[in-house]
Parts: sequence; C-alpha cells; structure tokens
Amino acid sequence: MPAVSTRDAVAAIVDHTLLKPEATAADVAALIAEAQDLGVYAVCVSPSMLPIAAPGLVVAAVAGFPSGKHHSLVKAAEARLAVEQGAAEVDMVIDVGAAVAGDFNAVLADIITVREGVGSDAVLKVIIESAALSDAAIVATCRAAEQAGAEFVKTSTGFHPAGGASAHAVELMANTVGDRLGVKASGGIRTTAAALEMIGAGATRLGLSGTRAVLAGL
Repeated sequence: MPAVSTRDAVAAIVDHTLLKPEATAADVAALIAEAQDLGVYAVCVSPSMLPIAAPGLVVAAVAGFPSGKHHSLVKAAEARLAVEQGAAEVDMVIDVGAAVAGDFNAVLADIITVREGVGSDAVLKVIIESAALSDAAIVATCRAAEQAGAEFVKTSTGFHPAGGASAHAVELMANTVGDRLGVKASGGIRTTAAALEMIGAGATRLGLSGTRAVLAGL
C-alpha cells in the first residue's frame, strides 16, 4: 500500500465525526461545511441527526453507540433506518462484554444481525473497543467481523474509559484482517503525529473530530 502522508491523501481517508450527545442540527450543519472545506471522505453523525444533505461527502452513522449493550435486533433496526435515511456506512458497536468473556459466537451473531439489517449496499464498520480487550480478544473479534461480512474493523468509540485507538491495536487488527477488510482508527487521535502513527500501523480510515488541527500539520 502506498504511503499516506500528504495532506490531501490523509484527508481522503478521514471520517469527520460529531457524536457528542449535546450536538444540535446547527452543529451538524457546521460539521458538514467544515468537512466540505477540508476535503475529507465522510461525515459520521448520530443516527437521530439523519437525514442530512452533505454534497460531495459520504454519510456515515453509528449503531448501538456508544455502549454496544443494545439488543442485536435493536442495533439492526437502528442501522437499517440510518441506511434508509441516507447513510452509506454504519459504524456498529459490538457487545464488548461478550468479547471480554470470550463468547465470540455471540459477537459473531450480533454482527451478522446488523449486517443483515443494513443490507448488502451499505458499508459496515465494526467498533471493537480495542482498549477494553486483550490481544487475543482483539484478534478473535476481528475474525468474527470478517466472518460476518463486515467491510471494516474499527478501534474505538472514543467514549470508553479504557481509552481510544493505539498503534498496537491497529497493527494487530491490520495483521488479522490483512487487505481483506479496512481498519479504522478512531478515538483520541488529536495530533498529526498520532494520525500518521495510526496510518503507519495499518489504518486505512481515520475517525477524527479535530480534523482541521490534524490536517494543518501536514
């Protein structure tokens, strides 16, 4: 894979993100305008903010966010509604507790249910909350995501007390899924150096809220 290090190349793999619970429609409009100005790939918003008009941008929404402790059918319904309201990509949160407990059949079933909910046209990213998992659980969860038909595995919600993305987790995830799935690094990536470290570790997409500051350093 060619090195992604120029400003435009990094912008082209960024999901410009606003998932704060206090976000308003005006905040989302500002997010979209900033995303268009920065030339990023996508905007990622809470599903309740849909539908949105975001010309030139891919629209992504989250499901089961941020805890992942929603019933699988609820996640699937939320994800399906997001797609019906214009989301081309859905970032779902796994049942982190199932992964911690080593119940990867439950993790697999959860992801499959959401995969079926969004249909075959939408991109499904699976948030594994890597900071809360052992290395072995990260690997097993990534394998479950691939088996379930996801297009991406993603490190973090950015809301978990255990922390966000780490280069170690990204590298482990990338080594597990190879070039078959994308790897999205998200959660606590606030500097240019951190973004480049994640890309160097194997990230093919970045979830950023402070995108302007990260791109300014390139």
